[in-house]
Amino acid sequence: MKKEDDVCSRLRELLSDAVKRNTADALLLSGGLDTSILAAASEDAGRNKLALTVFMKETPALDSEYAKRVAQEFFYEHHLISITENEALEKIPEVIRAVENFDPALPNDLVIYVALKEAKKLGIKSVMTGDGADELFAGYSYMHELSHEELNKYIRYLSNSKTMYFSSNKLGDYLGVEIKQPYLDTEIVDFALDINPGLKVKEIEGEKYGKWILRKTYEKELGEVAWRKKEAIEFGSGTTKLRDIIALKISDAEFNAKKREYKMEFMNKEHLFFYEIYKEVVGEVPKATAMMMKAKERNVCPICKAELPENQFHCYICGFSYPISKYLEGNAPSHL
Repeated sequence: MKKEDDVCSRLRELLSDAVKRNTADALLLSGGLDTSILAAASEDAGRNKLALTVFMKETPALDSEYAKRVAQEFFYEHHLISITENEALEKIPEVIRAVENFDPALPNDLVIYVALKEAKKLGIKSVMTGDGADELFAGYSYMHELSHEELNKYIRYLSNSKTMYFSSNKLGDYLGVEIKQPYLDTEIVDFALDINPGLKVKEIEGEKYGKWILRKTYEKELGEVAWRKKEAIEFGSGTTKLRDIIALKISDAEFNAKKREYKMEFMNKEHLFFYEIYKEVVGEVPKATAMMMKAKERNVCPICKAELPENQFHCYICGFSYPISKYLEGNAPSHL
């Protein structure tokens, strides 16, 4: 196994090069680990630097505070974009129209949409995001309980270009803003796949940290931010509050009645809310054919009945995902 210091040094070099190859007019800065690293790695890019951060008013949106620190530390012109509850709800149909799904994770997509919309308004043509770091370096908490062998297999599966999906790409296409993703640079992906899984997840004083090697590599520049816990965009931005607001709009009786009416087992009330907007602004879910439903049941989403592409276990229309065991049963593409 390569020494940790050697891995950190090489990772720093590769990320610096990847950022240069993916130079953008602005950085979508959450103040979390992934985008803060990009801010640090961009320090010598020799360009006027601009960062965008979105938060919802009257919420404990920690992203804005961390992002302010990072932007100040690395000399970014920082645009803090605030939205109200009503503005957020009004924008949801446009987000659904853009991403063409009713995934319960839409509050995350809303933040990206608002940032890219502001970028477009400012005349910005390209935006850099932290997409891919969680998938390649084990940022999600559910990855932390896997054995090294399982983690390695799962990350290899996720790294398949047909599997890796980010809503920022669709939102960027919809708004006419180019998305740059340094973590998905070929050299970063190859290096990440070659790293010992033990350097991705480590337990320190009883707490497990994903993306450990990324944290270690940039802890000097980022300080406290390097060890910030992983949070979904919706939590850091405050848009998670929309879930409570939406849930109050739908009674239990209506929720159960709508499940029977649509013959769909919605995950929660927000899922139903997003689906009804989807029906209005996108249309009906493209259903799998009767022949496929009979012949290959696992290739049909059990919630919305859309076709799942071969060797895929996540539905990009309704957001359903099979348990991680599905990915580890040997069903992943054979070339991995």
